[in-house]
Amino acid sequence: MTEQTDTVAADADLDITPGEGAAHARTPKHPKAFYTAEAHATGDGRNGHVTTSDGLLDLDLVIPNPITKPKKTNPEQLFASGFAACFNSAFQGAAKLLKVKLPASEVTARVGIGPVALNRFGLGVRLTVTAAGIDQETAERVASKAEEMCPYSNATRGNIPVEIEVRVK
Repeated sequence: MTEQTDTVAADADLDITPGEGAAHARTPKHPKAFYTAEAHATGDGRNGHVTTSDGLLDLDLVIPNPITKPKKTNPEQLFASGFAACFNSAFQGAAKLLKVKLPASEVTARVGIGPVALNRFGLGVRLTVTAAGIDQETAERVASKAEEMCPYSNATRGNIPVEIEVRVK
């Protein structure tokens, strides 16, 4: 069996269990993932190296340092990039679902890391959504719907603080 076949077989077994409550009542109890990203980290973790199984991402990592300007990325930048892209996609999808004509949108994600207790660290996120061509009230309604739809929002809800600021231009 090739490595790629093993990955496909493993993907078929991945179980993504939805949340509880009325909002999830129509969701299958054990939906299967339609896509699975795979990344592999080596070295000293945050001072190591990460690659994806398809080879599209191949990066050296460094511990975030607010004082120096490192020439390598860090896990928080990767998380911020993924959250920003995912939430922007959800925002545009929510606009379509709500039948809102949205000429353009963009999302900036800021991910902070810091201590939450002795030898424990946590993350916090601030998303800034900028929508063009719609009013503030409509943009906030679309952002609220996007927050329900976004996989990153669903993964972080109740786990880490996430603030969403909505702006229009």
